[in-house]
Amino acid sequence: MTVVDSIAGLVLLPLAVAALLWLLPLRFRPWVMVLTLAFTFLLTMDLMAVVATSGHVIYALGGWAAPLGIPLKLDALAVVMLLLTQLLGLLAALYSAVYLSLKKIPAFWPLLGFLIAGLNALFVSYDLFNLFVTLEMVSLAAVGLVACGGGKQQVDAAQRYLVAALIGSAFYLLGVALLYGAYGTVSIADIARLLSNQLADLPMLVELALGLLLLGLMFKAALLPLHYWLPTAHGSAMPAVSALLSALVVKAAFFILFRLWLELQLGVAGWVMPLLLTLGGAAVVYGSWQAAKTPLLKQVVAYSTVAQVGYLFLALPLLNSVAVTSASYAIEMQMLAHGLAKAAMFMAVGTIIWASGRTAVSELNGIASKYPVAVFAFALSGVSLIGLPPSGGFLAKWHLLAALMQTPLWPLVTVVLLGGLLAAWYVFRVLNGAFIEAENKAAVPCLQPKGLVSVASYISLLLGGLSVLLGLKGQWLFDFLRSGASL
Repeated sequence: MTVVDSIAGLVLLPLAVAALLWLLPLRFRPWVMVLTLAFTFLLTMDLMAVVATSGHVIYALGGWAAPLGIPLKLDALAVVMLLLTQLLGLLAALYSAVYLSLKKIPAFWPLLGFLIAGLNALFVSYDLFNLFVTLEMVSLAAVGLVACGGGKQQVDAAQRYLVAALIGSAFYLLGVALLYGAYGTVSIADIARLLSNQLADLPMLVELALGLLLLGLMFKAALLPLHYWLPTAHGSAMPAVSALLSALVVKAAFFILFRLWLELQLGVAGWVMPLLLTLGGAAVVYGSWQAAKTPLLKQVVAYSTVAQVGYLFLALPLLNSVAVTSASYAIEMQMLAHGLAKAAMFMAVGTIIWASGRTAVSELNGIASKYPVAVFAFALSGVSLIGLPPSGGFLAKWHLLAALMQTPLWPLVTVVLLGGLLAAWYVFRVLNGAFIEAENKAAVPCLQPKGLVSVASYISLLLGGLSVLLGLKGQWLFDFLRSGASL
């Protein structure tokens, strides 16, 4: 199988299966999706081997070169994000097969297939308009997944998410239109080449277009204060949906921003760097503070995402400095470590809520003795979010601190350290409640079959363990990203 066949399989197979699932009986849908994602995982491993040996691959779809054709690019970071997508998609499907075994939500499985297909297409797209199309596919599937379950809370959250997604899309598309009007192409490579000759005196129209692209992606990535949709959407969705939204959907928008920042010089305008540093630092503090004081267990995890996204935007402007290498390492590791840790945390708290019926932090007394695996999974993911060694989160924050110390922005080190302390506060706040024994242990209920709860707990534990293992294998990952000709 050629590289192009594998890329096509990653997009077309989940898409075709998603359409087919509407026709299959509900009892077959989970396992068809699990088998599909297992196969796409193997395809991604094959692509990873190709990139490791041959470097990045650029392919013109159908043989048509830009500006008429659709270019695709497979580099090291793209293939790592593809691998993360298949892994989390597969484990989310297994988790949901357990979680939904006693419920009937027929739309969930086709929407999951559409989401994975959209993410796979997004990570290999290499023109601005195709990135818009794939990002919209991801957003619409994500909105549908938030609404799954049909409760008023889910529908309201999905509507708020939809409005935010459409606003972000409008800004992004307007930016694409302006760039097309200026250069007559939407190919990232072509626009980058044309822009390189104008950086000294960038036309105002082009600067406006780049600003609109940035603003649209900030909406999609939920950077403070454009995050208003995230806590309700992530906090009310089913556990596996919340895991995918936080670990992949938000990261997809940031992945585009990361690519465009380096290739289209999104940060060339003088106002961009101080704006992102201010908003990123504010997101770290505000999101962590809200997580530390919210009474609802799932909202703790949702607000934590706001904070962790802030670290990414703190590192992004540093790509324009002498600390570009450390900043790149920090961004790449934060995207992966946060993806694994946050998926583990959402599934762990989802299992606790599903099994016990307890939704508030104050109601967790005795939970650890009843559901030790889920609580341990939460603790492992918390290690990464806090930034404790030897986790992937530790490496991400270490490289961010190193990048800051190489620049005049070193006072922002205090923001990173404060974010870690606040993360420890909200993580240990939950653990403290979980390990305090209730006077009557029987008061901790088990509303679901114990076997199903155990399977769901071990899935979250696997993800939590991977978030720690990522730190132990961090050097291998960095070597791969460099040798595979990443961004």
